[in-house]
Amino acid sequence: MRRHDDDEVHEHDRGLSHDLPVLARRRMIRLLAGAGVALVPLAGCTSEDGSSSSAADCAAVPEETAGPYPGDGSNGVNVLKESGVVRDDITRSFGDSAGGTAEGVPLTLTLTVVDADSGCGTPRKGAAVYVWQCDREGGYSLYTEGVTDENYLRGVQETDARGRVTFTSVFPGCYPGRWPHVHFEVYGSLTDATTATAITSTSQLALPKEVCDAVYATEGYERSVDNLGRLSLESDSVFRDGHDQQLAAVTGSVEEGYKASLTIAV
Repeated sequence: MRRHDDDEVHEHDRGLSHDLPVLARRRMIRLLAGAGVALVPLAGCTSEDGSSSSAADCAAVPEETAGPYPGDGSNGVNVLKESGVVRDDITRSFGDSAGGTAEGVPLTLTLTVVDADSGCGTPRKGAAVYVWQCDREGGYSLYTEGVTDENYLRGVQETDARGRVTFTSVFPGCYPGRWPHVHFEVYGSLTDATTATAITSTSQLALPKEVCDAVYATEGYERSVDNLGRLSLESDSVFRDGHDQQLAAVTGSVEEGYKASLTIAV
């Protein structure tokens, strides 16, 4: 089985200067909650159709590590400045890449960006979202041996009037040590995204276990079965401190493909 560098460094890819403040903030939140202190919501709301929740349910999406394979210039290569990165279908590589296509069960991913300060009631029109994920074998384009010449499963879009972006992708595999997920960065504008500047939020979307089980029973996902069997959302290094604001709503089937949606408050 191929060893992934992410097995060792996904918890601290941005270094202690990034991770310690995040961990300290979450630890303080848990302590305050245990002491009965009222907490102000932080942000990120899931809905079946990608619509925002009420102000009472609004909470900002937790900041998470970008992992060691962001492709945004913070760890080597920068795909965001390449012509063609702004697209809705991320299954194919583009530009000067090898031109490969990621295979797997179809996944349509809809993300809705809303304003946390307005109680999640105001869409963030004109923001931008960059998403990236592993392929069905657990490899990341641009980084993993065998797909370093590919840049598939990466793309940027500008949010519409409803704050939405929709990407055509494939269901990601499960590699050792990490729950199945999709990375994303939110930017204030498309210009910010394509110049890789001024990230508003960095987080990850989790996929439900029952859907993962169904997908991983299909051809091409054999490696994912054992890897998922050793994990849970509660034991995952990223989602174990809470995943309510990051667990996508998913509908569909293996035969017809799946649709995943998440509302992201920033």
